Amino acid sequence: MTAYAKIKEVFPKYKNKTKMKNSAKKDKRYIFLLSKEGILSLLVIAVMSFFTAGFSLVSADKYQQQINALSQDNSNKQAKNNQLGVQASNLSDAISKLQSQIDAKQAIIYKHQQEVEKLKKEIAAAQKELDKQRKILGADIKAMYLEGDISTLEMLATSKNLSDYFDKQQYRRSVQEKVKNTLDRITQLKLDLNTKKKKTEELIAEQQQLKNQLVSQRSEKDHLLSLNQNQRAALDKSIRANNAKIAQLRAAQALANRQLSAGGAVVAGDPGHGGYPSVWANAPQDSRLDNWGMYNRECVSYTAWKVYQTFGFMPYWGGRGNANEWPGDARSAGIPTGSTPRVHSVAIWNVGYFGHAMWVEAVNGDGSLWVSQYNYDYHGHYSEMRVSASMAANLTYIYFR
Repeated sequence: MTAYAKIKEVFPKYKNKTKMKNSAKKDKRYIFLLSKEGILSLLVIAVMSFFTAGFSLVSADKYQQQINALSQDNSNKQAKNNQLGVQASNLSDAISKLQSQIDAKQAIIYKHQQEVEKLKKEIAAAQKELDKQRKILGADIKAMYLEGDISTLEMLATSKNLSDYFDKQQYRRSVQEKVKNTLDRITQLKLDLNTKKKKTEELIAEQQQLKNQLVSQRSEKDHLLSLNQNQRAALDKSIRANNAKIAQLRAAQALANRQLSAGGAVVAGDPGHGGYPSVWANAPQDSRLDNWGMYNRECVSYTAWKVYQTFGFMPYWGGRGNANEWPGDARSAGIPTGSTPRVHSVAIWNVGYFGHAMWVEAVNGDGSLWVSQYNYDYHGHYSEMRVSASMAANLTYIYFR
């Protein structure tokens, strides 16, 4: 039904000409007003469409920026968490080494204590022998004193014979020598004992110092481990919270990204995944590199393959795989870009941190596109979809031929 027909329904014919003339005048004014309102409505719709599309792009980009910020925050917190773990491990190692030193000192102390006890027994035995020799020496000294006034001639005269005289002299010298040796041995034993005792006391003092250090470090360890565990628990909690936020943002981002299909269905499409090689298509996402240094089951890996499959060549851009880098990479390689969609061109949607690359399968008469792609769902799956004309106008196209 035309606009004029609608107006006729609203303003029925009048019976007299005057009324009809007035009606015609009113109709013309109404048509004029309606046309103005229609134009205004169309302008409002166009502006709303523009801002809606712009909001979708900005919104999706905003989500990605937040996701990147949270991911970076998680990386920083995980690094700090790992550092705390290393600190706890280092502290435990230091305490273990200190305990080993204490054990070694204790072994030395025990050995010295055994030597001290042995020396004490030797000194006691030597002291007993010394007492015995002192008695003998005392008797000899007494005899020698009594005989001190006797001259050598008198001693010889009173001796039964000469050999008896020499035996007495030799015996006295032997006893004196033995007493002297015993005294020397006791003196040396006492010196050794004092040296051992001093060394033992030094080792005991050193061991006590080490024990005090160990107690202090154990206390510090317990304190730090307590703080460490609390900090790590807090970091883990924060990381989990960030991951939850990232999941929410990804869901919101995916919702915003659906604006690219203008509410149309995203379908599985070609069961052969557009010819994408099975060695990449069947492997877990991002587990392999394709021939152009890009991870498998990503949008750029798929479009690189489509360019190669269609034209027999695809420049190697050194693994610079972000979709939003492709227009610049293409221009650097002398490959033209533009804003007009063509069949078998690569469409770049410069949204989010990485952007998105699509293969243009068809350009429809209304300006909309039919594209194939990978990872539109952020799960590494192949899909096809219709891109509205309004959204298609916001894309950058790379013409490989």
